[in-house]
Amino acid sequence: MIAGKKILIVDDEPHNLLLLRTSLVHMGHEVAEASNGIDALKNLDSDIDLVLSDVMMPGMNGFELVRRMREIPDFDDVPVIMVTTLGDKNSRLKAVEAGAMDYISKPLDPLELRVRVDAGLRMKQKSDKIRKFQSELADMVEERTQALNTALAELRESNLDMVYRLAAAAESKDPETAAHLLRMSNYCAMLAQKLGLPGDEVDIILHASPLHDIGKIAIPDAILMKPGPLDDNEWQIMRTHTLHGARILANSPNRILQVAEEIARTHHEWFDGSGYPCGLKGADIPLLGRLSAVADVFDALTSPRPYKAPFSASKAAEILREGRGTHFDPEILDLFLGGFVEVLAIMQKFSDPGPHDFAFRGNQTCTTNLTHST
Repeated sequence: MIAGKKILIVDDEPHNLLLLRTSLVHMGHEVAEASNGIDALKNLDSDIDLVLSDVMMPGMNGFELVRRMREIPDFDDVPVIMVTTLGDKNSRLKAVEAGAMDYISKPLDPLELRVRVDAGLRMKQKSDKIRKFQSELADMVEERTQALNTALAELRESNLDMVYRLAAAAESKDPETAAHLLRMSNYCAMLAQKLGLPGDEVDIILHASPLHDIGKIAIPDAILMKPGPLDDNEWQIMRTHTLHGARILANSPNRILQVAEEIARTHHEWFDGSGYPCGLKGADIPLLGRLSAVADVFDALTSPRPYKAPFSASKAAEILREGRGTHFDPEILDLFLGGFVEVLAIMQKFSDPGPHDFAFRGNQTCTTNLTHST
């Protein structure tokens, strides 16, 4: 026999309450009482393990009481046993349909009452164990999820740190223009967003594009730092920075470096096939190459160089238009020029802070120079 539980008895007849109370106390249970369904709902608390309820009561009958209880999350699994003089089949079915677990006919038999009460309490014990398990499981899942999110955030931070350190290596070779990568990467992200790429891909492009000129660390300083135009031989050597960059970044399992490799290799390809290093044409040029070409050239045109003053944004836009369909993918160029207000905002936000002024976190990218970028 299960003892020491709290049972709510509901009946509008005082002598029935007395009979039930006496029997249940004799079994070792604590008893709460209510004279109808309305009072019973008011007396429900988390300690109630079982409800014994009459059916025919004023205000709210037993069937409605059970239905109301099943709508309350904390009491939807509390066993209810109907205790009534109604013994017909329809009444029993109605009790079960309402959510009662059992049905006892009056007059009560003490042994039957004990057996059915014990059965209801065993059901409640099992239900409590399931609830406890579900709660513990939910807590464990939340804890593991938080730990996983923390680990992923730390991994992402580590990946970005690696990217920015690589970009810083290139900047150390070519330190004149400190904000080029900030602007160029944000132009790329803006275009990716306008092209409708998913947000996570836009974020990857933002952080991968600063590595587009990583191959310049393999270019001799005499060529990279030359204050004037390059001769043909020097220009051929300069062009190899795309292949050096692709080689440095190749075969990485890291998604950011995979994207960076594609950008480094293809950002100097021309839409008409006259670019380098592979002379790709049109749609054969990867989307990221076509996208970064517009961003890179625009920023090179609007940045000061030892051999030229910066062009104004409007003049640079005119030069870009002249390359529509030859140097640049027409669709991507149109998106860039169509969002020129955003372009100008990026120019303003990331104006040159100085040759060694880096910002390596969040949505900030590092900086480098493009003395001979096109």
